[in-house]
Amino acid sequence: MAAGDLVLTGLMAVLLVGIAALLTRIENWRSYTPLAGGGTATGETVVHREKPAGIVRWLTTVDHKDIGLLYGVYAVIAFAVGGIMAMLIRLQLVTPGGALLGANAYNSILTSHGITMLFLFGTPIIAAFANYFIPLLIGADDMAFPRINAIAFWLLPPAALLIWAGFFLAPVTENMIEPAQTAWTMYTPLSVEQTNPGVDLMLLGLHLSGVAATMGAINFIATVFTERAEEVTWANLDIFSWTILTQSALILFAFPLLGSAIVMLLLDRNLATTFFAVEGGGPLLWQHLFWFFGHPEVYILVLPPMGLVSLILPKFAGRKLFGFKFVVYSTLAIGVLSFGVWAHHMFSTGMDPRLRASFMAVSLAIAIPSAVKTFNWITTMWNGRLRLTSPMLFCIGFISNFIIGGVTGVFLAAIPVDLVLHDTYYVVGHFHYIVMGAIGFAAFAGIYYWFPVFTGRMYQRTLGKAHFWLSMIGTNVTFFAMLALGYLGMPRRYATYQFDGAIAPLAQVQTYHLLATVGAVLLFVGQLIFVWNVVQSWLEGPKVEDGDPWDLERDGMLDREFQWFDRKLETAVTDGGEDEEQSALTGARSDD
Repeated sequence: MAAGDLVLTGLMAVLLVGIAALLTRIENWRSYTPLAGGGTATGETVVHREKPAGIVRWLTTVDHKDIGLLYGVYAVIAFAVGGIMAMLIRLQLVTPGGALLGANAYNSILTSHGITMLFLFGTPIIAAFANYFIPLLIGADDMAFPRINAIAFWLLPPAALLIWAGFFLAPVTENMIEPAQTAWTMYTPLSVEQTNPGVDLMLLGLHLSGVAATMGAINFIATVFTERAEEVTWANLDIFSWTILTQSALILFAFPLLGSAIVMLLLDRNLATTFFAVEGGGPLLWQHLFWFFGHPEVYILVLPPMGLVSLILPKFAGRKLFGFKFVVYSTLAIGVLSFGVWAHHMFSTGMDPRLRASFMAVSLAIAIPSAVKTFNWITTMWNGRLRLTSPMLFCIGFISNFIIGGVTGVFLAAIPVDLVLHDTYYVVGHFHYIVMGAIGFAAFAGIYYWFPVFTGRMYQRTLGKAHFWLSMIGTNVTFFAMLALGYLGMPRRYATYQFDGAIAPLAQVQTYHLLATVGAVLLFVGQLIFVWNVVQSWLEGPKVEDGDPWDLERDGMLDREFQWFDRKLETAVTDGGEDEEQSALTGARSDD
């Protein structure tokens, strides 16, 4: 089996090297001039053909707006896959003996759910907003490296296929290749001793997604530093761009470490090295390496949503963001402090008490800049002229859920409390209040807020609010029940819980699991409404006639992206009202 794993890993490496070699042969990397620029560095005029139509456009585009849409569609598909996995988990736990799945299937779905939501949904949905709107917000023609931007996206679909490969290959290979069953943290020695090649495929997929994120981070940093319009200075740079810049810096320091740890794990699995063996570095080495990436990853995911809320909430409060500089400084403080808290995930591993105390202090300290943001958001709404649109409702929901998720995190940062609640459902509830209740809500706020910009149409407002209320109720019912399960002593990652009453009161545990499942169903129905609303409105929604669909100019809140949108609408009217794709087709015919 080890030889087979080694051959499979070698074939994947050869495939990746072959793709890189092919790209270098068909692409002249140094000759690119952004389409929007209209010229070269030497001042020569360049005439560009219109974008190709149909599928060729999406396969070959280097336009930041198109790539942003590709990221968004990819992230929504991953969100749907991860959501279905979450529903299977919740339905399984309705009864103590398990309602649907065997232990192996449950472990596989549990592992893939975590990895899918964090790496295939969380990071790409942020990249979707950043790719589309960062150049518009800073007055740039495009990203600094448009073709690298496109490659960074096209690394993600094969990454997803590798991560999910075990589900496709298990029936074909008669369970010789199964989905990984390591949980998303991939703790050793479990992840080393599983002989299943599906683990290797998952690790390669994770590595590929990390390369994509790193390429994107370099691009965002270069874009914000070098492509800003003259009038956009560091003093008036928008808050979303500040958070993307900080996030990109965190990615540069965190993701290469994850990549190195994954390579070491692959070597342990296939070449019998001892990086994480007891006689070598030890199993705790993996935890140190993983969490040195893993906790900054939480802020990699949550900082841009904070930026979205800081950008969108003032628009519907009728006031500028209160304490803008302090929000920026707190963002930078979180970026620095996030690398000093990783071992609070390891309080129960027997580490030196003096080290534990230092990590506890930093973990408590990092709550301060988060609290600064929270009070600034609340103060921005105070005495404001609130308009409870769908984006505003999701921003308020973000703040509410973030407060609960943050306060429960402060409890876990205290060593005595963590020792009691470690690896219980309390940790799951806390984490999901942040990941779904905060990050997911901010993503929905961004989608609804900018929906007119990237579709030219307006969504159904009633369905948008129904989506919010079902999501808000479902989130709090589900994850508050998990907090209660943690206090009852219910361990996490259990496929069944037919345990003795001395471990936890079984009847109460089953009741709270049932309550969590009811909340998950509400949450799932809300997302079905969201998908229907987005697809139906994109195809048939009323067209936006005004470049200021939210009436932001009244309060002096009209940002650059809506000014760009207004110019786009005026250009369409001047051209006879053709939309972009129709204009491209017309241009292609005229060239012929």
